[in-house]
Amino acid sequence: MADWLLIRLARDPAADASWLVADGAGRIVAREQHGALAEASALASGRRVCAVAPASDVVLTEADVPLKSGIRAQQVVPFALEEQLADDVESLHFALGRRTADSPRVPVAVISRTLLEGWLGALATAGLKPEAVFAESELAPINPGQAVAVLEGDDAIVRAPGALPVTMPIAALPEALQLARPSPADGEVIAAEPPGGRGLVLYTGAAEWHRHARIVESLRDRFDGIKVQLLTEGPLPLYAQRVTAATAGGAINLLQGPYAPASSLASGWRVWRVAAVLLVALVALHAAGSATELYSLSRAERSVNVAIEQTFRAAMPGEHNAIDAQRRMAQRLASLRGGESSGLLAALGALAEARASSGDTAIRALQFRDGALHLVLAAPNAESLDRLSQSLRAHGWQADLTSGNTTGSHYEGRIDIRPRA
Repeated sequence: MADWLLIRLARDPAADASWLVADGAGRIVAREQHGALAEASALASGRRVCAVAPASDVVLTEADVPLKSGIRAQQVVPFALEEQLADDVESLHFALGRRTADSPRVPVAVISRTLLEGWLGALATAGLKPEAVFAESELAPINPGQAVAVLEGDDAIVRAPGALPVTMPIAALPEALQLARPSPADGEVIAAEPPGGRGLVLYTGAAEWHRHARIVESLRDRFDGIKVQLLTEGPLPLYAQRVTAATAGGAINLLQGPYAPASSLASGWRVWRVAAVLLVALVALHAAGSATELYSLSRAERSVNVAIEQTFRAAMPGEHNAIDAQRRMAQRLASLRGGESSGLLAALGALAEARASSGDTAIRALQFRDGALHLVLAAPNAESLDRLSQSLRAHGWQADLTSGNTTGSHYEGRIDIRPRA
């Protein structure tokens, strides 16, 4: 979980601020510092940034918005609260919190647009981009069984269990603490001096406790005990303990509507836009290369098929159908490479022996097909070819002189040689 850079803003946007670094559990990583916002920007790298606005500058209230009004709550709220606010609603910014289940009341934080824009401008000038801006009162601790009050400077922040925090001048501390006491149920009679109710946890600076301890002690009988915790380092470390829960929806983030930060999706897109463009280009280039390669392979395949058909027709004359040429040529080759009695080599060997005993003969043409050797021979006369045929038959071959005629000074005849059945 990333650390937080928590910045406490001054009421004057141009004034110095204070800040610290805390981890996601609220433990302090870098102690509180004071100075110009530009000095805090050095700690922002790799950290989530949250700004804390003075509690007295943010009004926390609730507005009645019908659950099924059909109108966006953001549009209704300004008019629902118009009579409760002294300023013109056009000059105010309204930020909405989460509505509780089945409740028509929506938590609302109201702040001057001019003041919020001044803070955001000062942060931007310092190079700081907060993902959230909370009122100090929203970061005050929550205790489900006891009231909580924070005294610091001129303000008193009071949070009763289950209620929105209230900020009042510390001069009106008795009235502020009165708000922390339990409210009577509907129909309950309120006594002139109600007995003590829930307990009170009071967080206060040493100076504030010194000035107002007598007032707090005078009210002790109105609570089931008061526990005082001194803020030796100010309230900012106390607020750091709540910031993670607040950003998860436990508080009203003032950065809504026109002040909402860019979504993580949009920010992520800007960061990865170049990489995404390069990836798309790479995919397109790969697709183009694959298409080109496929086209080249297709052309090569067609060329190979044409070459196979031409080779088939040259090697196997008389065969007009070239379908499955490779398999048929392989079968023919296997038959040519068969045993000695039926193969080409055996037939040629028998022919060589017969020629040696038949006189001067010359081979004009030779073809081996279907296990038979077909020859066109030239001899001095017909008797020479007849002797050759007889010699072949004597060696176990079937030799047929199928045709012959005198051509010039020699006799040319056709002999078919095949193994004897």
